[in-house]
Amino acid sequence: MRVLIVDDETLARSILAEHLVKLPDIEIVGQAANGFEAVKLAEELNPDLMFLDIQMPKLSGFEVLELLGERAPAVIFSTAFDEYALRAFEVHAVDYLLKPVEPPRLAAAVERAAERLRNKTPAPSPEQLSASARPPGRTLERILIRHEGRVHVLPLERIDFIEAQDDYLSFAAGGKRLRKQQTMSDLETQLDPTRFVRIHRSFILNVERLARIDLYGKDSWLAILSDGSKLPMSRTGHTKLKELIG
Repeated sequence: MRVLIVDDETLARSILAEHLVKLPDIEIVGQAANGFEAVKLAEELNPDLMFLDIQMPKLSGFEVLELLGERAPAVIFSTAFDEYALRAFEVHAVDYLLKPVEPPRLAAAVERAAERLRNKTPAPSPEQLSASARPPGRTLERILIRHEGRVHVLPLERIDFIEAQDDYLSFAAGGKRLRKQQTMSDLETQLDPTRFVRIHRSFILNVERLARIDLYGKDSWLAILSDGSKLPMSRTGHTKLKELIG
């Protein structure tokens, strides 16, 4: 079983590696110190199993899984915190180990992973992975987007509007566009409803960018943004926006 270890603490990686090499049929193919390294190595090395910390700089463990999507290997979370256990199993984690990990507990988790791989358990859906990256009870604070081989971390406050384009969403921010494969309805449930309003079946507006509303035709309007962008607005969208801004 090819294993990738991901943890921002050098000592934690070393201890886990020391325990793993004592188990049969284990090959440690790489170690990553942060989320970006984890995504890169997971794609380059194609491990069968990833031991993944949750609280790390730059990207959390859940965000690593979101970016890997269907390319993610089987995952065992290894963390010092127990409050993420429910979210871990929502993304079909093999196991959830609390540090310091005891060798018998580790061996049991590895055997469970081997069984999972033999049975070829399907990966979680993109919607499950996206939802898991957000702490329970909180709206999204940033969007993770892979674009032209790079990972972009886009804070919500930088987004001007979001447009649906077939199976993708196009995020407009500062005159630039970034695309991500996701549905509008899925994203809408994750956004702060006091900041983002779906004004049309194909557009979500950041209300802080709104300059004015112009009448376009019967039961249709245009949202004019501060940068001059013009977005169509449906009757339902107009009502929702007026209810929010008064």
